[in-house]
Amino acid sequence: MDLKKIESVYFLGIGGIGMSALARFFHRQGKQVMGYDKTRTALTIELELEGLAIHYDDHVLEIPEIIRLAQRDKVLLIYTPAIPKDSNELNWFIEAGYRLYKRSEVLGLLTENSKSIAVAGTHGKTTTSAMIAHILVDAGWHCNAFLGGISGNYQTNMLIHPNAAWTVVEADEFDRSFLTLSPTIAIITSMDADHLDIYGSHDFMKESFNLFAARIQQDGQLFFKQHLPLQSEMLQANVSYTSYDLNSNAAIFASNIQIQNGKYHFDWHNGDEKIEDIELGLPGRHNVENAVAAIAACRQVGVSKESIQQALASFKGVKRRFDYALLRPDLVVIDDYAHHPEELRAAIASARELFPNKKITGAFQPHLFSRTRDFADAFAEALGALDEVILLPIYPAREKPMEGIHSQMLLDKILNSSKIIVEKDGLLAELLSKPREVIMILGAGDIDMCVAPVVAAFSNQM
Repeated sequence: MDLKKIESVYFLGIGGIGMSALARFFHRQGKQVMGYDKTRTALTIELELEGLAIHYDDHVLEIPEIIRLAQRDKVLLIYTPAIPKDSNELNWFIEAGYRLYKRSEVLGLLTENSKSIAVAGTHGKTTTSAMIAHILVDAGWHCNAFLGGISGNYQTNMLIHPNAAWTVVEADEFDRSFLTLSPTIAIITSMDADHLDIYGSHDFMKESFNLFAARIQQDGQLFFKQHLPLQSEMLQANVSYTSYDLNSNAAIFASNIQIQNGKYHFDWHNGDEKIEDIELGLPGRHNVENAVAAIAACRQVGVSKESIQQALASFKGVKRRFDYALLRPDLVVIDDYAHHPEELRAAIASARELFPNKKITGAFQPHLFSRTRDFADAFAEALGALDEVILLPIYPAREKPMEGIHSQMLLDKILNSSKIIVEKDGLLAELLSKPREVIMILGAGDIDMCVAPVVAAFSNQM
């Protein structure tokens, strides 16, 4: 595919966070960008306001003529692997003989002739890649960035600069998508079991991460969380492999970690190199760990210590990653994308650390029947750390219901004595039914649509 010849770009699943970043990129490049998504959301509305044509009915007649009648070398078709295999539009393109590209394949094309930093991991990759992009931009290093979340500093999931020397990408492990990338610098933050509906086993998923590590360009660099199961026989002789962690047993680590005025302060070490008193406004020790990796990547690029300190002090995080929707002395509402047991543990632990004497209520919408089935015990244990649990029905996303897998099954496993299931449209009334101190809105489905009404309702109570 010669991207220079492309005049029109069509997306199947344009509203996904990664897909929308690509859509914005091509729109900024002057291409005609159109697409389909099953649900109109705040993000797709933003895209419409930016001039992208989007429809929400999966019907062949909705595909614009400019796409159906275009010369095939002038149109680029991009689909998300999450789109159902029985999609009418997807199957029309397949039967008509069109070549469809995954988002990751297009990222591979966009980065094949440039220097790139790719961040992979079952969690931590969005925040880490956003940190790296912000450090580069704040330090005056021109970059493009394709993020898996909305940057708090730039209010977008895509950064573009005409003279970009580097491209920052979030390397998605779903459907082994990241194996289309060949980065200059890579980070692997975690390899916890996830997407077992795709991979079948944790071992197969770990093998895919090792294959990703083997795709780094010659003379490149991989920074990996200490103790991850990298296989020595798959590592390349001409690539540097360096561990990081919060403890001094790793090659790169943080020390002197303290909380001052609600912000983390720490020192960063890499051999004899040290950066003292770095300030980070994000909650949770896991974000200090993410910062350790981001600093390592940016030092590898050549960003100065002083520029890194300045940028991290001004980093505003990523929307829906421990995002304060409401912060008052009497009430806190936190919006978080956590949809894996490890992410829930980290988010809830961060809330406990910041609000140690307050009652924490968590409203959680499980994401995918298969994930709920595979990690039911771990979900129950993580959610049990809350003072009160409110479960919503499982958000199916791309899946059909599975017999015996439902929120009641999960609720029965939670040992917390204060627990309940409510429908999404009943969540607001439940939250308003008694005094609250800290409310966490948790999940990767559409529970985020509840955040604004919750905040508005509690604001009106003042």
